[in-house]
Amino acid sequence: MANVLLINPSYQASYGGTKISVSNPIMPTLGLATIAGVARQRGHHVSILDLSWREYDHREIARHIRHIRPDVVGVTATTPLMNQLRDISVLVKDISGDILVVGGGPHPSALPEVSIRESMLDVVCSGEADFSFSEICDGTSLKKIRGLFYRDGEEVVATGVREPIANLDELPMPAWDLYDLESYIRAGSRLIIKRPPATLAEFSRGCVFKCDFCASKITMALSYRKKSPQRCAAEVIRMRDLGYREFFLADDIFTSDQKWAVRVCEAIIASGTDMIWTCSNGIRVESADDRLFSTMRQAGCYRVSFGFESGNDDILKRFGKGGRATIKQGRKAVRMARDAGLDATGFFQVGLSHDTEETMEETIDYARTLPLDLLKFGITIPFPGTPMFRDYFDQGMIRSLNWDDYHVSTQQMLYVHKNLSHQTILKCMRRAYRRVILFNPAYILRRLIRGIRTGEFFWDIFFFIRYLFLSSTTTTKPFHYYARDRWPEYKFAGTTLKLRDYQIFKNPRAEHKEKPSEFLPSRPPDPPSPLRNNRLLYPRVSR
Repeated sequence: MANVLLINPSYQASYGGTKISVSNPIMPTLGLATIAGVARQRGHHVSILDLSWREYDHREIARHIRHIRPDVVGVTATTPLMNQLRDISVLVKDISGDILVVGGGPHPSALPEVSIRESMLDVVCSGEADFSFSEICDGTSLKKIRGLFYRDGEEVVATGVREPIANLDELPMPAWDLYDLESYIRAGSRLIIKRPPATLAEFSRGCVFKCDFCASKITMALSYRKKSPQRCAAEVIRMRDLGYREFFLADDIFTSDQKWAVRVCEAIIASGTDMIWTCSNGIRVESADDRLFSTMRQAGCYRVSFGFESGNDDILKRFGKGGRATIKQGRKAVRMARDAGLDATGFFQVGLSHDTEETMEETIDYARTLPLDLLKFGITIPFPGTPMFRDYFDQGMIRSLNWDDYHVSTQQMLYVHKNLSHQTILKCMRRAYRRVILFNPAYILRRLIRGIRTGEFFWDIFFFIRYLFLSSTTTTKPFHYYARDRWPEYKFAGTTLKLRDYQIFKNPRAEHKEKPSEFLPSRPPDPPSPLRNNRLLYPRVSR
């Protein structure tokens, strides 16, 4: 049995000082909870250290490591958190070279070899790591586990692509109980959370669309897999029993299969739980449906978020979202949501691949006229793992590989846009927040009426005052890293970069007939491998 510590880095330096921070969803990290659930099922002891709402403090991480004495430390990272992962890997190895350090998440999955070479990671779990991470903890030989990149002397060895999990019902329940609920009552933004503590949940994985700025297919493949309605209801019951009162649904395209989504909502209604929830990831506007929205409302959903991105139909088509996701359909979707009694949130971007000053202005005008309850603007960033990054990198247009700066409110010049200067994009970002929120009487009046109606008026005032004093963009706050001067350097700028391609995965169509009271994970746990002298039984990698 292995002793495992999972770490989620701090969000504060990247997202803590901008207007967008007033609505940051601070809550238990779902990716670590799902991995922990599988590892516990296999007999391992797992702890989670979530730094998301705290400043990065390597001393606190060191205290946890010395107290827990883990055999394996796993760290998840999106691109703006990657430098923290690098620092943590050095810290862990300084404490004990016998601790296996494993990286995972969107950034290591997109750049697995680079992530190993510019850190002291032993292993990267590429893609879905629910089972591969647990097999590492079991002590299985690394070369026998699909979906890994690991050190072998000076080389980095790939073990081949691991197919995404076809039947999500075989996963155990996420280990939401490993998080301290009281922390999220204090840290969560009441602008977007009605009943803290809230957590993240998923009823499906994957997306079949190819937006050029989206990297979700790197971790979840170009696919769409769904849990059974009974399993979804069982998870809601589990969250409620643990003390959570609200959840954010992380699915990329929850409403695309409307018949299944309705059955999920009906199962939640039948479960009798008093949980409220939101579709937080930005559903597609063409999936809006009166019956679906009405059933979602009955099941406890009170907000849907739409990924509008642009106010120009041609731009929508050119970056990969087009077809039925039109400006006209976006207006219709918002109206349908509001008619069903749901709040509507909108996500917009400036600096999309084919944007011009004129199309960005159209996006601002579009956002200004939509009857939204909340909205967010972000600068389009070519994150590693996206077609946008590959395109810009191949053309020599990427100007910075400092991962700390890769966030949607950055002031740093990360790339050269094909049509726009960097200053023009920043100017448009500032203009967007002024015109759409600060100097938009219709939006302000709508928020006032909503705040009085829901009893959230004073929270609105509190966050509005905070919002006034925050910048729309920011330079990244300096980190107090443990060993910045000792991070391994890998000079891949100007070279041919090995980027992982999307996995295309077609899963079997399976009908699930389990009842909530009978629901159990279908995959039995494997017996954990023994430990010898407190070390896992696989060869250590020399340095």
